[in-house]
Amino acid sequence: MKGILVIKFSAVVVVVVVVVVVVVVVVVVVVVVVVVVVVVAIVVIVVVVVGGGGGLVVVVVVVVVLVVLVVVVVVPVVVTVVAVVVVVVLVE
Repeated sequence: MKGILVIKFSAVVVVVVVVVVVVVVVVVVVVVVVVVVVVVAIVVIVVVVVGGGGGLVVVVVVVVVLVVLVVVVVVPVVVTVVAVVVVVVLVE
C-alpha cells in the first residue's frame, strides 16, 4: 500500500514540476517573442528611414525573425510533449 502512495505522490510532484516548467518556458517564450518583434520593428524603421528603402535588408531581417519565432515556438512545444510523455510513462 505504501508503495502505491509513494508512486502516486511522485507522479503528483512530477506533474507539478512539469506544469511549472511549462509555464516558465511559455513566459520566457512570450518575452523573447515581444523583444524580437520590437527589435525587428526598430531595425526595419531605422533601415527604411536611414537607408531610404533597403528592401533586401528588410527581407533578410523578416526571414531571420520568422526562423527565430518558429524555433522559439517549436522548442517549448516539443519540450512540453516530451515532458508529458515522460510523466505518463512514470505514472504508468
